[in-house]
Amino acid sequence: MQRAVSMVAHLGLRLQALPSALGRPLSCAQDVLRRTPLYDFHLAHGGKMVAFAGWSLPVQYRDSHVASHLHTRRHCSLFDVSHMLQTKILGCDRVKLMESLVVGDIAELRPNQGTLSLFTNEAGGILDDLIVTSTSEGYLYVVSNAGCWDKDLALMQGKVRELQNMGSDVSLEVVDNGLLALQGTVTSGCPSPCLKKNVAMGYVPCEYSRPGTPLLVEVRRKQQMAVVSKMPFVTTNYYTLK
Repeated sequence: MQRAVSMVAHLGLRLQALPSALGRPLSCAQDVLRRTPLYDFHLAHGGKMVAFAGWSLPVQYRDSHVASHLHTRRHCSLFDVSHMLQTKILGCDRVKLMESLVVGDIAELRPNQGTLSLFTNEAGGILDDLIVTSTSEGYLYVVSNAGCWDKDLALMQGKVRELQNMGSDVSLEVVDNGLLALQGTVTSGCPSPCLKKNVAMGYVPCEYSRPGTPLLVEVRRKQQMAVVSKMPFVTTNYYTLK
């Protein structure tokens, strides 16, 4: 069930329509890239920052790609996944769920061992790649691409619901990396000259309709932040006769 909500976008954007994240695309005069918690670290180490899926991410550091490759082979390297879709698969049938979606022997993963795998369609074609880790806390930790987060999430949610109509013990939890990635629909929106922000109305799942809840909207294929707000957006200052 979805509930109607009002939203305020805290960026100087011009609202039009929103595609995947909340239904209809927004348009903006100036795209604002989001930053991961390691943004300052990347800059301090000479990271060359570029735009990717609405985020500012390093494509290269001070050294060449070859030097980075050799360092990884000889020592180790870490990859910043803060911008990526991160989900937890819980329940006794979590392995059954994942093995119905990906190629790979998830059941044979040792505690805290991960594997690179692929989402596939019913014909066995490749949809996306991802990493699945079997944690010692009793759930599967899945990291998939930022550029396909809406499709990947919809795929997993659909399979979870299918296995739950069948009586399976499985559930999915999106890891909140600062903002909630939700499916919903924007019904109308426009700039507010008074607020100097964009405002919109739309529908989101009931559990995310509380005022103050952060949401993601898609602006020219880049994710931007919005917040569920109470109506009216602008407090009235006129009087009515009784």
